Amino acid sequence: MNAVMEFIVSSVLPLIGGLCLFLFGMNTMGSALERRAGSSLKALLGKLTNNTFLGFLTGTGVTAVIQSSSATTVMVVGFVNSGLMTLRQSIGVIMGANVGTTITAWILSLQNVGALGSDTWYLDMLKPTSFCAVLALIGIVMYMMPKSTQKRKDTATIMLAFAVLMFGMDIMSDAMKPLTASPTFQNLFIAFGNNPLLGVLVGAALTGIIQSSSASVGILQGFVTAAILSGDAAATAPLTFGALLPIIMGQNIGTCVTAAISSIGTSVNAKRASMIHLLFNIIGTGALLIGYFVIDLAVPSTPENPMLFDQFIGPWGIPIAHTTMKMICVVLMMPANRLLEKLACVIVREPKKAEDTKEEAVTVLDDRLLQAPSVALARARSLTVNMAEDAVKGLKDSLYSLNNLSPQLAESIREYEDKGDKYEDILGTYLVKLSACQLTEDESAEVASLLHLIGDFERISDHAVNILESAEEIKEKKLILSDQAKSELTVLTTAVNEILTLSQKAFIDNDFKAAMQVEPLEQVIDDLKEKMRASHIFRLQRNECTIEGGFVWNDLLTNLERISDHCSNVAGCVIDTASRNLNLHESLRNARENDAEYEVLHKQFAEKYSIANL
Repeated sequence: MNAVMEFIVSSVLPLIGGLCLFLFGMNTMGSALERRAGSSLKALLGKLTNNTFLGFLTGTGVTAVIQSSSATTVMVVGFVNSGLMTLRQSIGVIMGANVGTTITAWILSLQNVGALGSDTWYLDMLKPTSFCAVLALIGIVMYMMPKSTQKRKDTATIMLAFAVLMFGMDIMSDAMKPLTASPTFQNLFIAFGNNPLLGVLVGAALTGIIQSSSASVGILQGFVTAAILSGDAAATAPLTFGALLPIIMGQNIGTCVTAAISSIGTSVNAKRASMIHLLFNIIGTGALLIGYFVIDLAVPSTPENPMLFDQFIGPWGIPIAHTTMKMICVVLMMPANRLLEKLACVIVREPKKAEDTKEEAVTVLDDRLLQAPSVALARARSLTVNMAEDAVKGLKDSLYSLNNLSPQLAESIREYEDKGDKYEDILGTYLVKLSACQLTEDESAEVASLLHLIGDFERISDHAVNILESAEEIKEKKLILSDQAKSELTVLTTAVNEILTLSQKAFIDNDFKAAMQVEPLEQVIDDLKEKMRASHIFRLQRNECTIEGGFVWNDLLTNLERISDHCSNVAGCVIDTASRNLNLHESLRNARENDAEYEVLHKQFAEKYSIANL
């Protein structure tokens, strides 16, 4: 019992602790790298084409940045599910992700510098314990510096996370030294060498459980480093190419578990993208195994002249083997990418009875995109643009309905309002989740701005229905507006049409000039509302309008004026973004009081939308 507890305390617990540090460092470093390269990553993913090779390069680059093929593939499933990427585009990216993940093995191989030994201080400085200590010191100084920018903090986080990752590997290697000396360990790897299929199963199971091929590769490299540092020839003997290559092959299959889980509940094409990932690795592993058996049978091995599979894999053997096998799979599978697509379509079939309901555009946000916050933010903004366009269309249709009401037009306006409610619910929930992600300062500001804007666009849709109801009331009750009232209403609705167009352009095109024209026009609309109310009172006194008509008139004026207020809020958000100021009211006040062009524009709009001569 004491021997078991001693083994647990001396080997198992340090191994678990080292693995936890390793996983934490890898995840933190990947997140910081993604934030540091957020805009570049977004641009990279935005330039995808149907060219499989370009997709391959994209997948390789993105995975090299975020240090996780699983994360890249999960994002790909999200892209396909959201309609941002076609199934064919996903094939190249998935292949690239499988190659990009091999960079992790090369990074971890820096640990092997410590296994080489040296008698000089400058080579000792390259050992992880020395190099990472210096790197961690630089990182923590940068992170804790006063007034440190977000980019500088991200760079410091990358340094600190890398140091934690390497220290985790160092702890794992030390914990594995007693394991490598045990006969059980040696017999286990001898069994893998004698039975490659067993090695494949073990590699797949280990990677599937911890859901990280990087971690399972790290464990293998830890074994190799520990065997070298132990100085025991018996410990290194079973760690041959023949024993470890099948485990690495199995890791390729095990890493598909995360993407397979992420595809649950997605569209048919998203499931097919996950299937392509699985097929690529299963077919590739099958081809590699066939090659393994052919070489094993064809090339004789003797104690005097052992073949490659019987030789110690060495400190750099795992990254070399990992990268080589991935590249062989890509060379084999890339020419057959269309066949791979067809095979995925055969396995994952379309539902027999597809529903005839029209797919709503508001359902295409996918939580999987949150793994790349810059991409998720771009998608959320794109949907907010759709929401803005629908809100403006609905409002302009409602203004048209005042003189041209029809059942079809009324139905269309209410559909726009219903979509606006769905947009607000889905975007609001998604943006709150996105705000909890690790974002840059600019990205955080944009999330806050979008949360504000979706409320304004939803309210514009509501006002569109209110105006429609006023038009319906006028028609149902056969209310008659005087010619003077009709002329004044035309002036006001024309002004509202213009402010809608300006605010829409300001937001969609991020047009600062258009945004600066909104506030003076909003003030003119406020003045118009008050003048039209006063004008209506005079008409009542002259019995030119009815009291019942006055209620509808007042509702119309209120709704139109409030629409201009929401347009002002939209323009204010654009001005805030340009000036990097999150105080909307301050931005609008500065626009009124400190902008020399404001009075000029106000005067022009006041003359353009005057009712004095009607």
